[in-house]
Amino acid sequence: MTALPPPLVDAAWLAARLDRPDLVVLDASVGAHRHAAHRIPGARPFDLDGPLSDPSSELPHTMPSATDFQRELRALGVHDRSTVVVYDGAGIYSSPRAWWMLRAMGFDRAAVLDGGLPAWQAAGHPVTAHQLPHSPGDFTARPRPGLLVDRATVAAALTDPATAVLDARSHDRFTGDAPEPRPHLRRGHLPGSTSLPFTDLLTPDGRYLPLPALRTRLTTATAHRPHLITTCGSGVTACILAFAAHLTAHPTPTVYDGSWSDWGRPETALPVATGS
Repeated sequence: MTALPPPLVDAAWLAARLDRPDLVVLDASVGAHRHAAHRIPGARPFDLDGPLSDPSSELPHTMPSATDFQRELRALGVHDRSTVVVYDGAGIYSSPRAWWMLRAMGFDRAAVLDGGLPAWQAAGHPVTAHQLPHSPGDFTARPRPGLLVDRATVAAALTDPATAVLDARSHDRFTGDAPEPRPHLRRGHLPGSTSLPFTDLLTPDGRYLPLPALRTRLTTATAHRPHLITTCGSGVTACILAFAAHLTAHPTPTVYDGSWSDWGRPETALPVATGS
């Protein structure tokens, strides 16, 4: 069996293990990169714009039930003893969300491919237009409470001096100067939250910054507060921050599932702040 991987692996690590039978590569691309013409050989679609978001929710990209998640992971051929590498077509965008979901469902044998498909191709590794057949897996969902939280938990955290709430959206969306891509949502941010755009944790070519730089930026944003909740537009890029916090050994990162697509709805009547 492949040894337990580090949380973040590079293209060379994956290429050296790609032919191992217990390795499962999942393509977690969303938006324009979903269903791309080319993929890493053997990759299977972890479809966040489809069945791997809760089909019963009116919010995008929320966590499906443990039963639904288990069914979908088994259909993808994931076993309890599999080693999983997730990537996306943007570099680092939606793959940390897939990793975070796996962790929230009790699976620890997963890694994110740093730089995603662009880094894989830049290193000269092959891609394919074909999806290979695979047999079902025996993945068992074992939910871990607390890795994904709801609006009530976030509302309480906003008045807790020991908790930092970090917003991964662009700074102009945080301030309310830019419109939301979902036009029915209000502009602004959670009162008391701090802006940390996910792009501030990445290199220009879509890889994570080195650990010392990640640690410095997270420490500055959290102001040394011991508890951390991350948020964004719909709970996807919030996981870029939460995953970075995990890499730097922060003890309690968690993600607001639903994020601004939940809080920013006019009908919630929840408080909204604008400006810096």
